[in-house]
Amino acid sequence: MSVIATVDLSRWRGGGVAAEEVAAEVDAGLQRAGFILVRGHGVDPALARRVRAAAREFFALPDGVKSQYSVPVGGHGWIGPGAEANGYAEGTETPPDLKESFSLGAETATGDPEVDAVWFAPNVWPGEVPSLAAVVAEYTAQMRRVADDLLALFAHALRLPVNPFTELASTPTWTMNINHYPPVSVVGAPEPGQFRIGPHTDFGTVTILDREPGAGGLQVYSEETGWEDAPYEPDALTVNIGDLLEYWSGRRWPSGRHRVLPPQPHAPEEDLVSLIYFYETNHDALITPLAPPVGRVSGLAPVTASAFIKERLDAITVG
Repeated sequence: MSVIATVDLSRWRGGGVAAEEVAAEVDAGLQRAGFILVRGHGVDPALARRVRAAAREFFALPDGVKSQYSVPVGGHGWIGPGAEANGYAEGTETPPDLKESFSLGAETATGDPEVDAVWFAPNVWPGEVPSLAAVVAEYTAQMRRVADDLLALFAHALRLPVNPFTELASTPTWTMNINHYPPVSVVGAPEPGQFRIGPHTDFGTVTILDREPGAGGLQVYSEETGWEDAPYEPDALTVNIGDLLEYWSGRRWPSGRHRVLPPQPHAPEEDLVSLIYFYETNHDALITPLAPPVGRVSGLAPVTASAFIKERLDAITVG
């Protein structure tokens, strides 16, 4: 049995006894590994297929074309191979991750140029794939809805009288990465200790992942079982909490530690695309950790969301 629980958001939305059961399942599941699988989310699976199809058109373009949209880690555009090493977030020096990404984010500008340049920079869309912008806008709107539902559920799971994220995430920062994990014939044989994504935790509140199953796929770490392949259900989204939500929970819920394996010897030509939606809070939100008995650690100081996340983003940038 996996340590990762499967919960049904439609039962939560229905209220009553079923909703209370879901809340208890969420609390227990997040305490084990910081991960859950979520059914009943209401997102049409055909939408993810359309995003993948458009993204594959982009990733198939020559590097010389894609480089026109090149940005550093944290930017909006193409993040090419060799730019990111997520293992650095844990203080582990690893070779660069075996992936390329197309990244975009929230555009709800504040009017402060310094803030907007970091957190609300305009998205850049490749003219070579005109269908990408519209389908991604539709997809991220659905992810925002699911993320807000999840945060409301999480607040209820901790028996809080009100959902604090109604205010803390009224105009949130968020990022979506479309990650492409190419085959060995493109990236070459993995170096020792090299992954498609090195072991790490995410930085924000909630990460929502729509993934393709594969031999070189997602693994999740828990104290109970160590590393294990993440369970996959075609109709479920994979959800994990990030460092900011771990901190807010008073470390009741561990930030979900995970990695993506390199191409495997028995499946060297596997080619995968994952859709990852990283949700946060308002950039200037003051996150005050929950004290015991809900939280597990006392004396944690409040933090500003943007400073908390920026420190972690800087850590995974190669060079």
